[in-house]
Amino acid sequence: MRYVTNLPYETKEEEHVTIPMSDGVRLSAHIWRPTSSDQEPVPAVLEYIPYRKRDLTAVRDSVHHPYLAGHGYACVRVDLRGTGDSEGVLRDEYLEREQADAEEILAWLAEQHWCDGGTGMMGISWGAFAALQVAARRPPSLKAIAIASFTDDRHADDMHYMGGALLSDNLAEAGTMFAYGTCPPDPAVVGDRWRGMWHERLENTEPWVLEWLRHQRRDDYWRHASVCEDYTSVRCPVLASSGWADGYSNAVTRLLGNLDVPRKGLIGPWSHKFPHLGEPGPAIGYLQELVRWWDHWLKGVDNGVMDGPMLLAWMQDSVPPSTSYEERPGRWVGEPHWPSPHIRPETHPLTRHTIGPALDTSAGPAEGGAAMTVRSPLSVGQFAGKWASYNAPPDLPYDQREEDGGSLVFDSEPLTEPVEVLGSPSVELDLTVSEPVALVAARLSDVSPDGAATRVSYGILNLTRRDSTESPEPLEPGRRYRATIPLNGVAQAFPPGHRIRLSLSTSYWPLAWPAPRPALLSVHEHSSTLTLPVRPVDEPDEVASSPFGEPEGTPPLAMTQVTPPEERWDVKRDLIDYRSELDVVKDRGTVRFEDIGLEAGRRAHERYTAVADDFTSVGGETTWTMRFRRDDWDVRVVTSTRLTCDETDFFVDATLDAYEADRRVFSRTWNETVPRDLL
Repeated sequence: MRYVTNLPYETKEEEHVTIPMSDGVRLSAHIWRPTSSDQEPVPAVLEYIPYRKRDLTAVRDSVHHPYLAGHGYACVRVDLRGTGDSEGVLRDEYLEREQADAEEILAWLAEQHWCDGGTGMMGISWGAFAALQVAARRPPSLKAIAIASFTDDRHADDMHYMGGALLSDNLAEAGTMFAYGTCPPDPAVVGDRWRGMWHERLENTEPWVLEWLRHQRRDDYWRHASVCEDYTSVRCPVLASSGWADGYSNAVTRLLGNLDVPRKGLIGPWSHKFPHLGEPGPAIGYLQELVRWWDHWLKGVDNGVMDGPMLLAWMQDSVPPSTSYEERPGRWVGEPHWPSPHIRPETHPLTRHTIGPALDTSAGPAEGGAAMTVRSPLSVGQFAGKWASYNAPPDLPYDQREEDGGSLVFDSEPLTEPVEVLGSPSVELDLTVSEPVALVAARLSDVSPDGAATRVSYGILNLTRRDSTESPEPLEPGRRYRATIPLNGVAQAFPPGHRIRLSLSTSYWPLAWPAPRPALLSVHEHSSTLTLPVRPVDEPDEVASSPFGEPEGTPPLAMTQVTPPEERWDVKRDLIDYRSELDVVKDRGTVRFEDIGLEAGRRAHERYTAVADDFTSVGGETTWTMRFRRDDWDVRVVTSTRLTCDETDFFVDATLDAYEADRRVFSRTWNETVPRDLL
């Protein structure tokens, strides 16, 4: 990244500004704005997240908020209520109170003497969720949003219930927020009130995984703040981005296809990162794109930002399987609209371990056909990687050949011509199962001539939700059903000599929680199909080869690494007691923020276990340690959440311990049972 200091506007910074809410709670804001805005008001851009502006996001914030402020904007970074230096308690994600707070913040910003009355919202992940959800509420000052790595569907396309199946990231993300939501504010900011504010959080927090498990169907809990319930509610322009390695690769194209407002989409090869920090690379000059976006929609500059393709997507070249990439080779392609007139669906029947005759596009589904069967071991999924890659520790899927040993595998013949897909593949199965609850995972892989298999997309379906996630129904063993499994969106080039592989398994642990009992899946050939969204290779790309500038930002905040970070991703198998384990450590070490004299440390440890093929032996545990220290102020929060099951119930065991120095000042445990609902 290129760090720049010579910007069009001189800026000023206000680190802790309180914004009053209607119920008396005060939220803490960090504001960067042009010095001249006292006399010449500017638009305001809000980022609204729970991840602690004063320390844990301070370095990242220092790269992009001063940059945007230096281009003529008041950039405002607010901690959600109950996080960082804001008052109150954070009880769950995306609640009505959270969105009402955002509306009040926007109204407050619009009234400030340094704001011209126009506002925007931006962010990644939670910040992007917040911006999209608030846009659907149509606050009068909000003129545009710019969002990255988000979804419009909280139930099926977030880290909760992919295809109606429980994701392990449901536990992992609940553990993250259990830790962040119980940390104290900084006494240097809030003064002697810090201890009372901290204990209010400790006493009023419970593990969020409990609430998420209480809503295993798509109900009003998930419909709330899911913009897909009413796309017409969004009336402001939207710049939407994500990455193919992220868990949120699908929402960009859904917004492009369903919104009726000015909109642009951008999908790169990235994991869960802002595009200017994109990993795997290439990263792009996203902040420059934001300046153009805000200049047009907040300042009325006629700069052509809406010219060109509606969607820019990174068409990924074939690569060997790896759990991490520095760069993904490929090229940018542009689509004028979405759905794109360039994309044509090609449907191929699944015949005896073959995808059509050499991907003959004239082949279509046929009736009848013999049944092929599989009952996958729990080991299928150990090389699946994370639902949403963060690229640290290396968390992308590894070589799929070992996974394929416990799966039904369908290969094309070696390709004689290149094939490129852009969009969401899908699998339609004519099937029977042996159990009333069963799961199917479908994986699409690029198989090189030497046999190495790189997963390029996948999808999961809880078959009890094949027709409805609102009203699931148990399966009748032996009865024949049709079920469609959508796979995650992708842009992928398959070269000549390679094969396209579809793999089907009845387990995908630990990425997805397995069914109560192992099921025998029978797939009827000919009448089962794979549909690929093919983009003809001779189609013009409609975009320059390098449409973006080099990543830019302002110099990051000074920080010293006091103790080293640690990253680990270990797959273990004991062939005596047949216990398998995935052990993941993400330890940021201890860092010192030189400007405020604060040391902060955070360590996350996830562990997922199973024994042999006992589907009720699976368990997941996530443990976090958060520590903050300055002079004689030394506080620590340790949270742990464990999720296990039997055939009828989930069991949640959690602990929360808080310390001042080495003295424990708060402790609480939870031991809860939640019934399984056809899951």
